[in-house]
Amino acid sequence: MKLQIINGPNLNLLGAREPEVYGSSSFEDYLQELTQHFPEVEFYYFQSNVEGEIINKIHETGFSFDGIILNAGAYTHTSIAIHDAIKGVKTPVIEVHISNVHARETFRHHSLIAGACKGVIAGFGLDSYRLAVEAIKSLNNNYA
Repeated sequence: MKLQIINGPNLNLLGAREPEVYGSSSFEDYLQELTQHFPEVEFYYFQSNVEGEIINKIHETGFSFDGIILNAGAYTHTSIAIHDAIKGVKTPVIEVHISNVHARETFRHHSLIAGACKGVIAGFGLDSYRLAVEAIKSLNNNYA
């Protein structure tokens, strides 16, 4: 199974940025844990602060991978273009958030990409990514 993880703006600062919200671990450290937890999965990781690069990565992997785990960061609430990119590919996409966006500022309560995704997981810290892997594995088993 091949999974693409895409992290959006400011997620390169995990471990340093607002640790009370996002924790003190870098994503690279967490990715090592994830890889050990799922040895049968080939993980590919991409992070960008640029909307167009995120769209290009969705296009690049959206027809050949088994799933995409997307934390679009603030683009979740602003990007119709990312929504359209998700709608344009065949690979299932799971929207992920580290924090519970519904317990934060009201502008974070609405996702423009959720309607294009198979599901949304939020509020479980970095473990949200593990839950997304489980969801994609389940989706693939149901369609196998």
